[in-house]
Amino acid sequence: MSHSAAPYDALLLCSFGGPNATEDVVPFLRNVVRGKGVPDERLEEVGEHYFHFNGKSPINEQNLALRAALEGELRERGLDLPVLWGNRNWHPYTVDTLRDAVAFGARRILVLVTSAYASYSGSRQYREHLAAAVSELGADAEGLELDVLRPFFNDPGFVDANTDAVLAAVEELPAGEGVHIAYVTHSIPDTMQDASAVTGPGYREQHEEVRSVIDATLRGRGLEVTSSLSYCSRSGDPRTPWLEPDVNDHLSDLAAQGVTRVVIAPIGFISDHMEVAWDLDTEAMETARELGMDAARAATAGTAPVFVAGLVDLVLERAARERGEEPAVTVRGELPAFPDVAPPGSCRMRHGEVTGIPVLAGTAD
Repeated sequence: MSHSAAPYDALLLCSFGGPNATEDVVPFLRNVVRGKGVPDERLEEVGEHYFHFNGKSPINEQNLALRAALEGELRERGLDLPVLWGNRNWHPYTVDTLRDAVAFGARRILVLVTSAYASYSGSRQYREHLAAAVSELGADAEGLELDVLRPFFNDPGFVDANTDAVLAAVEELPAGEGVHIAYVTHSIPDTMQDASAVTGPGYREQHEEVRSVIDATLRGRGLEVTSSLSYCSRSGDPRTPWLEPDVNDHLSDLAAQGVTRVVIAPIGFISDHMEVAWDLDTEAMETARELGMDAARAATAGTAPVFVAGLVDLVLERAARERGEEPAVTVRGELPAFPDVAPPGSCRMRHGEVTGIPVLAGTAD
């Protein structure tokens, strides 16, 4: 594979966004729930987790660190590819970042969404967001072309970074026999899970693949391991079925089964943002302590060199295909790499529900 990023003029790191101060929390949450009629009084309640950290989400500093790491890896390889950053729900907004990029001459931009897995909230919603940003730019977007990097849950860099993190967390535990790895990801509604599985492996199945690969590596190194997948951060109407079990309920079940040593591994997140800082570091770890468990929380992929190198490999792989080349594609596990362009009907909020909302990188549907 050629070490060239052509035809791309820039790489855009596109993320969820998060508040930086107490006064940002409610305006930020208004953006998140825009169009759903949620009153500010309810947003104040929802914002409790942010207020616990003085209104500052870790996600912005995490994105800045990842941006710097990507820039460094690109320079190490002799590549002059600017790395940009834009968010769906807070500053810097994607539309503003794109406006600046176009003003400086960028016309072909590859987008790296900060979600490794394919689902509505992790992929299609970002494609809707990008289409809306381009529409908002209007005439300023003339000649601008955006591509989106494929979901990378089974990319070697991502899987290996998580494997290393789990191994490091196991070593933090007091000596003992056997360890349970409680893999955790963000819960989604059952309808969203079903829709994610229509055109390829579903959201849950993608995580189960990562779990399987990491477990096999751990056992190959002589560790006595059991594992499970649980969920955190469900929201909305409690009557709506979401993926279960909740990690806190699950830890209680594990304790009842006699598990005393556990690693909480947030494989569903690429960095330590609010769901990790509150749902896992605060709530789940407290639950484990109350249950008398020895527990350690594994790191997220973050800026682990193997992860960052893997992301740059993915950028070069996609660039090569856009130039008409056929680069080698390497994955961990049995599932194939996802396609560059999302298949028609993929990752809707509900299967068969056609909203008419425009999307990029898969406009056939």
